[in-house]
This record gives sequence, structure tokens and C-alpha cells, in this order.
Amino acid sequence: MEKIYTWQSFFYEAGSLSRFAGRFFSRWFKPRYEIAEFFRQCYIIGYKSLPLVGLTGFIMGLVLTMQLRPSMVDYGVESELPAIVGIAIVREIGPVITALIFAGKIGSSIGAELGSMRVTEQIDAMEVSGTNPFKYLVVTRVLASTFMLPVLVMLSDVISLYGSYLGVNIKGTTSFHLFWSQVFANLSYSDVIPAFIKSYFFGFAVGMIGCYKGYNSSKGTEGVGRSANSAVVVSSVLIFVIDLLAVQITDLFGFN
Repeated sequence: MEKIYTWQSFFYEAGSLSRFAGRFFSRWFKPRYEIAEFFRQCYIIGYKSLPLVGLTGFIMGLVLTMQLRPSMVDYGVESELPAIVGIAIVREIGPVITALIFAGKIGSSIGAELGSMRVTEQIDAMEVSGTNPFKYLVVTRVLASTFMLPVLVMLSDVISLYGSYLGVNIKGTTSFHLFWSQVFANLSYSDVIPAFIKSYFFGFAVGMIGCYKGYNSSKGTEGVGRSANSAVVVSSVLIFVIDLLAVQITDLFGFN
């Protein structure tokens, strides 16, 4: 029987997630520190996501440039194409699209991995053996997601701009130096810093939701599938909510 979601279940889920996040912050600073597991998760979450993120970023920059070019030619501002694409990618498109790809790959992976460990009682076995499963499984993954997504966003921005450079030269000729000069001449710290900061919150949201859904999974293999699916859906929605709040905050401080 399919579960019916109500406002009561929504607030219960929100409260449970808040307690889970509070438990994360309370355990973060306390020893024992799982340094080796943290770096292993950084490798899995960050390095192994780079090919997918890079390919997506390259296509995104190339397609965006090819789509914008005809309109800008009609308005006679074709020379401003590198500047406009650069600002769009760095400020908004790069962080959000990269975070959504990250949520689809990493959020589902964490939810499925921890969910399978929960239903097969591996987490219970860790607790019985004296190991702190929350510290080892949750804290390391959330921290790795939080710190790796901004790195992936920066790399994706660079790859996207390179794809844009190729897109500009499909129907025209723009030197490499001129293209990048136009991009950097029109970017400012108010474009880069807010996008960089909000990517930390994107990474934290993806890691926290994935761990929460997987760590509290139930109902056998069906529960594992639901955990992976709901981790992607909820974290994707949170990315848009965080982005909306970030835009309002940056506008309040005059960065827009």
C-alpha cells in the first residue's frame, strides 16, 4: 500500500531530520576522528564524480553559447557573448546544475549504501562491536560532500567556459586570449564568492539528506530503493530552496 504523505508526516520528517543534523554537529568535533575514512570518501565523492561533472559542464557551456548566439547576433551584441555566458555560468548555472548532478549521483549512492547496511544489520553490528557507526558512516560522508562539491563546481565552471570558447568559434573566430580576457574583465568578486559559498550548502544538503534517508531506511530491499530515490528528490528540492534564499540574501547585501 502506497504511503500517503500529510502535513503531519511532513513536520515529523522535518523534526527527525533536524535531530539528525543536530546529532551530526554534536559528533563532528568529538574524537575519535575518522581521518582515513574522510579522505577515502573525498576520493569517492569528489574525484570519481569529476568525469560526469566535467562532461556535463562542457556540454552545458557549449550548448548555452550556441543557443544564445543567434539572439545576440540579432541584437548586434555578439561581441558580448563571452561576458554574458561567463557571468551566467559562474553565478548561477554552474553551481546549480553541478549540484543537481551531484545529488543524482552521490545522494542516491549514499542513500543506497547506508540503506543496505541498515537493512542487513551491518550498522547494528558496528554498534555492538563498539564502533561509532554514526561518526564513521555519516560524519565522514557529510563532510566529504560539503568540501568536495565546491571543488567540483569550480572545475565545472572552468570546463564549461572552455566549452563556451569552442562554441563561440564554431561560427566565428575569437582568440583564446580575447575570450578569457572578456570573461574575467566582466566577472567580479560579487559574482564568484556568493556562488562559491552557496555550493558548500548544496554539498551539505546532499550529504545530509543522503545519510539521513539511508541511515533510517527500513522494509528490506524496497526500503533501500525508496531511500535512494527520496534522497535524490529531497536534496534536489533543497538545492533550489537554498539557491532561492541565496539570491535573496545576496540581493539584500547588494551583490546582485
